[in-house]
Amino acid sequence: MADNPTPHLDENTAAPEAKPKKTGVKRRAFLVGSALLIGGGAFGLYLAENTVRSRAKALTEAGGGHNFLTWMKIAEDDTVTVYSPHIDFGQGSHTALGQMLADELDADWKKVVVEQAPADSAFANTALVTSFLGEMTGMPGVINALPAPVVGMLTRTQNIQITGGSSAVRFTGQMGMRVVGAAVRLALIEEAAARLGVPAGELVTANSAVTHTASGRSLRYGELAAGAAERSLDGSPTLKDPKDFKLIGTGVPRGDIPAKVDGSAVYGIDFTMPGMRVATIAAAPVRGGKLVAVDEAPALAVKGVEKVVKLDDAVVVIAKGYWQASKGLAALNPEFSDGGNADVSTASIYAAQDALRKAGKPTNEAGEGDVDVAFKAAGDKLISAEYRVPFLHHAMMEPFAITGHFTEGKLHLWGGLQDPLGARDRAAKAAGLTMDEVVFHPMIMGGGFGRRFPGVTEILDQIGPLAKQVPYPVKLIWSREEEVRHGTYRPQSSARLSAALDGDGKITAWRADYVQSDNAEGETTFIYDVPATSRRHFEYRSNQIDGPWRSVNSTQIGFYNESFMDELAAAAGEDPYRFRRKHLPQGSRHLAVLDAVAARAGWDNPLPEGSGRGIAIVESFGTIVAEVVEVAMSPDGTPKVVKAFAVVDCGTVVNPLNAEAQISGGLIMGLSSALGEAITLEKGAVVQSNFTDYPLIKLADAPPAVDVHFLNSGAKMGGIGEPGVPPASPALANAIAAASGQRIRTLPILAQAKA
Repeated sequence: MADNPTPHLDENTAAPEAKPKKTGVKRRAFLVGSALLIGGGAFGLYLAENTVRSRAKALTEAGGGHNFLTWMKIAEDDTVTVYSPHIDFGQGSHTALGQMLADELDADWKKVVVEQAPADSAFANTALVTSFLGEMTGMPGVINALPAPVVGMLTRTQNIQITGGSSAVRFTGQMGMRVVGAAVRLALIEEAAARLGVPAGELVTANSAVTHTASGRSLRYGELAAGAAERSLDGSPTLKDPKDFKLIGTGVPRGDIPAKVDGSAVYGIDFTMPGMRVATIAAAPVRGGKLVAVDEAPALAVKGVEKVVKLDDAVVVIAKGYWQASKGLAALNPEFSDGGNADVSTASIYAAQDALRKAGKPTNEAGEGDVDVAFKAAGDKLISAEYRVPFLHHAMMEPFAITGHFTEGKLHLWGGLQDPLGARDRAAKAAGLTMDEVVFHPMIMGGGFGRRFPGVTEILDQIGPLAKQVPYPVKLIWSREEEVRHGTYRPQSSARLSAALDGDGKITAWRADYVQSDNAEGETTFIYDVPATSRRHFEYRSNQIDGPWRSVNSTQIGFYNESFMDELAAAAGEDPYRFRRKHLPQGSRHLAVLDAVAARAGWDNPLPEGSGRGIAIVESFGTIVAEVVEVAMSPDGTPKVVKAFAVVDCGTVVNPLNAEAQISGGLIMGLSSALGEAITLEKGAVVQSNFTDYPLIKLADAPPAVDVHFLNSGAKMGGIGEPGVPPASPALANAIAAASGQRIRTLPILAQAKA
């Protein structure tokens, strides 16, 4: 959805960044790594690493070819197979990871295949863990210096094969795939030099071949693979200079698209096998409730229904097909307890959050400078505002569906989840099995957005015990209603922001007090140059299960910060764009992104009456995104988004076409959540049940086009799948304020308009 078929790319030199404020460092992960280093035993760790490599070879070489460093193999016909530890569920990471490895390898792209890595500990994602540890501790140099077997052991013991955190390209691609490709290329050159009897320095690589230019002799990668696989590989090869990229930075078509277009792609909900039955489930409407009693007879009277299974907090109906199972479930009248949560409601949660914040005892605090002193000196120029955002549902296109078959002492599972290794672990525990007794077959997913992480995926607790009770394969499907009412939502959250302005309209102090389940510090960078800041988190948990939602905490924190920046600009009597400019360091990447989006949106161009533009800029997952939304107000007070612009600095763009799609989709998802989405509670239970009362944005209400523009700054690579979401809601709210004078402090927007 762009004005041009490909997004715009600017080649700029890296500029100094707006420095994030100092915060307390989370050191738990670092201490775990240090403990392994000190007490694990170097010999044992290296032996384990070699065992893991041997296992990866055994799992990948059965069909021919030679495995290198776990993550790739080369066949005699020159086919390069890349094994991705990440699930590709529409974000295009398989293609991007393939590009990154193939570019460093100098492989012929037409001969590159990307496959899903097995859900086996040999394919635990060490590159991701190394990068995450460096980011979490603030000491990437120390973490990168840890021996690979140490990080490998930590990764395998934690069963990490995660897809999330916008990490596939910036972590696995940069720290893993590019390194593997470069190391294997050197080994192929060394093998060719030995066979041709020439110095390695006289050889060049291109299109899956090593060539001695002077003599014209050449050897294909497939011819060299067997010998190269026996060589020691460089663990820290020199990576290509960006000017030498051949695939990185190009819009290579995604490999997953054709099967999704022609319908041959098989999702978890499509999976079938001989003799399979289908089940569906109804859990306690109030989270925390239990199944008290149920009369099975009405369900068993439905033709095709074969069994009713009682779980601790749910009832399951198994039948020959989904329709029969659904009819059987509808015939039941189960009795559930409420777990003591019948008094929980949306209103009661906000009231409890307000009381917690007013008590003034934060759970976590970060910032610098003395905010209280600055506030006392501010006098009348102290501005405050309170904001509220609701629980948000993930609204996956494909509801949960996992097939389980317990046979010969092993539980086999088929489905799409965001961490296949973690899924094996949780399913094993729920079924009373060891991980070795669980085999997980990863499948593509129809959306996830954080909902399919094993830690928040209750279907894994259900499918194992269910499969163990029947002699046949059974596919458990959550209905759309079940999936909506029993989500693991983005937390309901509220905040009070306060700031002091001096006589020149500069912010001298800033305080953000926000109440929700998790601490957001470190996820969303506070980018503005303010002498004194305080960010205080007050922990509150309801009976709902909160979970990561696309961009995690950056959506609500971005909404709070960027909405408040507009309010401060109004208090200072200044233009919102220029007010932001003067609080960003000159020459910074943030300022370049902000200026670019204002220019592309025609910020100073006049608009018709009843129209307005809003601007917002958020840094998350290492990527800076600024967005401008233009709205026209309808006579009934509802907004219509007519234009949207996004400028992105993620350092280096690997696949411009895919990156554009991710930013456009993220922006529209952000608009949808701000306009009409909300999960609300009454008497402890979720009110909404389907898209009829949880409305997603429709095509007619989305902007006709999203203008996406990238600044290739050359800075450290950031994520791309999630950073497009956070600026959208504040940009929309600020546009409405510009058009109508109405400040939006509570989401969703349409609920306020109707009220």
